[in-house]
Amino acid sequence: MNAGADALVFANGALTAEPLLSETRAALPRATIIAADGGARLARNCGLRVDVVIGDMDSIDAGELEQLRASGAQVLCHPADKDETDLELALKWAVARGCRRVRVFGAFGNRLDQTLANVQLLALEELRDCDLQLLEGRQRVRLLRPGAHEICGTVGDTISLLPLQGAARGIASEGLRWELKDETLAPGPARGVSNRLAAAPARLRLREGLLVLVHTRGRA
Repeated sequence: MNAGADALVFANGALTAEPLLSETRAALPRATIIAADGGARLARNCGLRVDVVIGDMDSIDAGELEQLRASGAQVLCHPADKDETDLELALKWAVARGCRRVRVFGAFGNRLDQTLANVQLLALEELRDCDLQLLEGRQRVRLLRPGAHEICGTVGDTISLLPLQGAARGIASEGLRWELKDETLAPGPARGVSNRLAAAPARLRLREGLLVLVHTRGRA
């Protein structure tokens, strides 16, 4: 892969893909398809040919692995005794090989610990220069670091801002139903949840800290 390449990464969680999967495939038509372990099953169920599957392979059986190899997939096996989750390995592999736009499907599911860990992966230092989004159903989840940001979408969309790794300070917005004016969002109070787009695009500036942006199409 070359610098600036794109990747669609499939984790082994629940998947409500449409319509975001179709839109993403149209926007990133040459994206490499990367599966984190059992995420290969999700990708194949979506009609995609997996290019790379990475993980300890505890969620995928030998027959499925053989089918993946036969279809041309590169299989990268890791030991079960490892510090990283399979999704973490997949994201680091993609970025190390030049991917700069990465969209993740199947990051949420019926294990709260895995879901929380997957959201926290947004803050990995290796991903700082990567345009990374977790996609599920009507939701896009991305990380906002200090600086200026645009929030595109449709008036009425639901916007939630959640601080990560401590308080986020100096937040100012334009185009949200309830504006923030050089304010602080701290862990604990849910003040940043369920805002709305009042203009598109909205603009937001963050002076310090990290914010998880959960953007839901329409009214959540």
